Amino acid sequence: MTDRMNHAHADDYLAQWNERLLIDYLDEAAARHPDRDAIIDFEYGTSREIRLSFRELRDRVDRIAWSLIGLGVRRGDAVSVQLPNWWHFVAVHLACLRVGATTNPLMPIFRERELSFMLGLAESRIVIVPKTFREFDHEAMIERIRPSLPALRHVIVVNGTGPNSFDRQLLGADVPAAAATVFAAQRPTADDVVQLLYTSGTTGEPKGVMHSSRTLLTTMLPSIRHLQLREGEPILSATPLAHQLGFILAVIVPIVLGSTIVMQDVWNAGVALERIRKYSVTFGMGATPFLADLIDTAAKQGDAGPLRTFLSAGAPIPRLLVTRAREEIGVKVLSAYGMTENLLVSAAQPDDPEQKVSETDGAPSLGLELRVVDTEGSTLPSGQSGRLQTRGTSTFIGYLKRPELYNVDREGWFDTGDLARLDADGYVTITGRWKDVIIRGGENIPVVEIENVLYRHPAVRQVAIVAMPDARLGERACAFVVVREAVSLAFVEMQEFLQKSGVARSYWPERLELVEALPMTATGKIQKFMLRERAKDFVDMQEACPAAEGVRNGNRDHKIGGRKGV
Repeated sequence: MTDRMNHAHADDYLAQWNERLLIDYLDEAAARHPDRDAIIDFEYGTSREIRLSFRELRDRVDRIAWSLIGLGVRRGDAVSVQLPNWWHFVAVHLACLRVGATTNPLMPIFRERELSFMLGLAESRIVIVPKTFREFDHEAMIERIRPSLPALRHVIVVNGTGPNSFDRQLLGADVPAAAATVFAAQRPTADDVVQLLYTSGTTGEPKGVMHSSRTLLTTMLPSIRHLQLREGEPILSATPLAHQLGFILAVIVPIVLGSTIVMQDVWNAGVALERIRKYSVTFGMGATPFLADLIDTAAKQGDAGPLRTFLSAGAPIPRLLVTRAREEIGVKVLSAYGMTENLLVSAAQPDDPEQKVSETDGAPSLGLELRVVDTEGSTLPSGQSGRLQTRGTSTFIGYLKRPELYNVDREGWFDTGDLARLDADGYVTITGRWKDVIIRGGENIPVVEIENVLYRHPAVRQVAIVAMPDARLGERACAFVVVREAVSLAFVEMQEFLQKSGVARSYWPERLELVEALPMTATGKIQKFMLRERAKDFVDMQEACPAAEGVRNGNRDHKIGGRKGV
């Protein structure tokens, strides 16, 4: 559990906060640094540079806010935004704050099935989409599902050419002097819902997570100190802004600090490094695939330029990447853990010992408490793995229209659904998800730890271990592996590597599947529920045809080796 000093530091920040909204920080930055770049964006398709100063950003925010009122948006209404990392996303969220509306970010990869459900549940009055992004026509998609969305009044299209274009609908009107009075009347309180963000779907069931300015800012303000971020230093925004990691670290934090947001809408490590060098970016963030690509590309070039720190969250980080980043490109990786419901739960700090960075998921965020409990709810001592629970002001308000799922107890403890252990210093290590746990013959397999061992094998680029059913032991482990270019990995080689690494034999995966790619969300989270279904299919196939090609029976322990993934 966190110590009292954590609370003392957090209290210092909360005293300074005084319940200001993010829009107040924009107004302050525009007054103090009117000509400083707030956003550096790049026109989709041409990469033409677009710069907005804080003064220009505030002007556009006010125009959008006034136009939203003209379109009938009132305090508490949902405005859905399905946009890539473009300046429009940031401006719309700030405009929603100006008029008391709720921003509902939607990942650009969502299609008719997801959007019909999400827009319908939110009863969105407005949805803002790109005309096209990555050769997909978003406007046409929305029009196809519009008849099933009775609450939807307006579809606004960025880069559109018709009367519903973003420029015509939201930027065309001048803002009258009377707007200030209207904005003041619609100003939200610190406890009003300002963000509705759907869970990313790694478990197959998205839920609408509701946050207020209080839940968003009371953790992120102290986190600026925790991460040692500095006022005015540019931040790379490559992680999708419609994901909580991108939202809190590439929208909230830069506006609070008066720092420049350097946008990247399509991930490419080479492009990221060009922008890091050109715009003197010192801080970036992203899930494991982003970090791995950045290290590989920067290592070929000798370094990562001015990039000083990279926070990696959203999925367990292979510890080897932490070491490689430091040794090969001179970048300090901050391992972190967070979730849609509870923001940045923990993170390493830049001056932490290497062991804390490479072997844990960091210390609790300031003002946040962590504890690990057993299946009966009793607190476990340090070093023992159990269910991770959190408590603090960053805890979300609830799930939209699903109050029965709000798993926060009377004492304020939220069950994350993750398995973890705390060390004697309070640093947390995520050992798996409760649904991802593999129980082999009554013994829990430490999935994340075994994945980290396999990541050290020179042939392994990515790995995910999931359970497959077994009539005798209940469950066995199946390893899905993406190998590096021009190499392969045999089942026996994997076993030998685990043996040399000192891994207990009962923890070894009993099937190996080599695959071209792992199923992932757009933010780099591996969708293990899909892999579990595939692993179940392997078992069904073997039972139906024991002599099937590529599936061989082993010894009396029923160990099975795999062939290349199907």
